[in-house]
Amino acid sequence: MPKVAGTSPTGSPAGGPFAPIHKSVRVTADVAHTFKVFTAMGDWWPADHSLLPQGSSAGRSVVIEPRAGGRWYERAKDGTECAWGKVIEWSPPKRLILGWQINGQFQFDPSATTEVQIDFIAESPTTTRVDLEHRYFDRYPETGAALRTGVDSPDGWSLGLAAFAKVAGDR
Repeated sequence: MPKVAGTSPTGSPAGGPFAPIHKSVRVTADVAHTFKVFTAMGDWWPADHSLLPQGSSAGRSVVIEPRAGGRWYERAKDGTECAWGKVIEWSPPKRLILGWQINGQFQFDPSATTEVQIDFIAESPTTTRVDLEHRYFDRYPETGAALRTGVDSPDGWSLGLAAFAKVAGDR
């Protein structure tokens, strides 16, 4: 499994339990391919990381509508949908910013939005570094720290990015 580098500033006066999470992974693929695979989340997002009702996640897809203002959601094979958030910036193949509208109980909550910024940096014609920052946990004052803890755990973004890098690098 690809190694995901991460720094999680904790205890800093500016951020504390709400500090942004930073993760980075290198993919053996060009930047356009890497962006395309990342935005096809259903191909790599861990199957057990689903917000769909119990039992409906088999055959599900994760959809990012390819435009600013687009939806980010999960769809079950039976058509059931569960919103995750929205597309804030769509700038292929360099940057994607997603509005994560999932609170610390891992339920859709449009009352606040954390942001996930993903930058795709070509290090060579065949290697892309993907830098991810998940920020603004303080927008959920009641559950933001729990959300941050969950997405910064080994089963959070590190697991997802490792799965993504494996799929993106397999051609």
